Amino acid sequence: MVTSKEDELLEALRTVIDPEIGLNIVELGLIRNIELNGEGDNKITMILTTPFCPYGPAIIEQVRFTGKNALNDEVQVEIGTELWDPSMMEEGAGGDWGLF
Repeated sequence: MVTSKEDELLEALRTVIDPEIGLNIVELGLIRNIELNGEGDNKITMILTTPFCPYGPAIIEQVRFTGKNALNDEVQVEIGTELWDPSMMEEGAGGDWGLF
């Protein structure tokens, strides 16, 4: 099976957990865009579940670190302007937690 760099990156980002909710950031739908241009010009746009998430800085740093390791290249992480909504979650995510 051939996987793209973006698929590999998304799979690696599943290891980044939002500590307040206990789900990974991909399941939560926090990754909004990925631009892979190589040579240090890679960008992940993400949002947080709340604008003033106390874990925000740590999650952002984890995304940058995880992205850099997965791609073996530099990654910039930008925070998008969208407000998170539970409808952004992957289908089935959150069910075990009684969220939906």
